[in-house]
Amino acid sequence: MTVKIQKEDFDAPLEVGAMYDNCANPGAVVTFTGLVRSRDNDKELIALELEHYPGMGEKQLEKIVAEARKRWDLQDCLVIHRFGRLKPKEQIVLVACISAHRGDAFAAASFLVDWLKTKAPFWKKEIYADGSTWVQERREDIERAG
Repeated sequence: MTVKIQKEDFDAPLEVGAMYDNCANPGAVVTFTGLVRSRDNDKELIALELEHYPGMGEKQLEKIVAEARKRWDLQDCLVIHRFGRLKPKEQIVLVACISAHRGDAFAAASFLVDWLKTKAPFWKKEIYADGSTWVQERREDIERAG
């Protein structure tokens, strides 16, 4: 289980490939890479600024990854979340789950992505040419997360 909160970009294939060493019998790997959109609410996005509280964020992510490992039979799990000022099409988050069977890997990855979208301790500000706005939770994301 690995959790990283970092400013620098990540190499998803390299990160996921390194996970295989921890797995006895991998049968499935499910990954999700979140990117900064270039438009939101019909406005062109210049950047997305992500803030976090160092120490607290890592602890919360470690707890939710531990919860995913309790619920599903995972051999390894990785969550990387970036912070700082990111431009459109840059990577924000990587979630990877490895299991002997695809069902557990898909379910755990979906659970983690939904949690990151609704409950992770990150604050996001969308920056436009004519101003900025803090990102609010969307009702459909909250409903999906349960």
